[in-house]
Amino acid sequence: MKLRTTLLLFAILTAPAGKVIAGNSAFRALIVTGQCKHYHKWQESSVLLARSLEKTGLFQVETAVTPDTGQDMSSFQPDFYAYHVVVIDYEGDNWTEKTTAAFTDYVKAGGGVVCVHTGFAAINGSKEFDRIVGLRSRNYKETFAEPRLYWQDGKIVRDTQPGKAGFHPPSHEFVITVRNQNHPITRGLPTQWKHGPDDLYASLRGPAEDVTVLATAFSDPSFGAPTTSHHEPMLFTVGYGRGRIFVTTLGHVGKGGKEHPFIKRAMENVGFIVTFQRGAEWAATGKVTQAVPPDFPTPDKVSLRQTSYPSGDG
Repeated sequence: MKLRTTLLLFAILTAPAGKVIAGNSAFRALIVTGQCKHYHKWQESSVLLARSLEKTGLFQVETAVTPDTGQDMSSFQPDFYAYHVVVIDYEGDNWTEKTTAAFTDYVKAGGGVVCVHTGFAAINGSKEFDRIVGLRSRNYKETFAEPRLYWQDGKIVRDTQPGKAGFHPPSHEFVITVRNQNHPITRGLPTQWKHGPDDLYASLRGPAEDVTVLATAFSDPSFGAPTTSHHEPMLFTVGYGRGRIFVTTLGHVGKGGKEHPFIKRAMENVGFIVTFQRGAEWAATGKVTQAVPPDFPTPDKVSLRQTSYPSGDG
């Protein structure tokens, strides 16, 4: 497994003062990162994710960084079985068939997985990876026959009409609505809270097998195209073999393209932080022991935990 010295130095420089990674933490987490094709600053998002997990006191965190885009991926061979949960903060070149098969076997045998933002698009061309993540984005210029899910009239609708797969309008604030209040991840959370600015993904498509939608947000055309005018899945879980997978579509970090304004760091939203932390614990153990913090957002107000970076743009 290749660990870039630059990222390790970055993590050390940005670690909270006096913070020591506890060697006695109950669970081991691996963050997979190193590439991103769509304007995401993985160098910052991976650090934010590590901090969030460490602050729970439950996790000892390590980071696996892939080779650069276009480089030989054969050196990327994490020992997935050494971890209770694997966090995918990655969207780039495909892993090798050997590494992809090892990851699939790990999940099937009971490994935990958390996909963050576009992490659901980490690997292309693998039917088993698509089953693991349940729903994902694809090439927006193409049409796909895979089903999409959305919430309507108190239930999930499975739409089998072909269409585009995964898009979002310019970043904006939006309200997230919990649709499953009995799941360990969302139990005790308010029914609604405001989040953003962030990417509100819509029309995610995939096998959609054994998917449990936990929370949705309305893809509102008033924020510009492309949108669907449907309540789209924002948080969901997937069952694959004995594995537990939590997917959060939230968490953009970095600049957008010409049509997207600068998004400082959606991962600073308390709603994202808390659901990510709870989702990671659930993926690792099947339970959630963390309490809902007092600074959790309300339906009409975003709640942020700001941080600083040596890059100077934070």
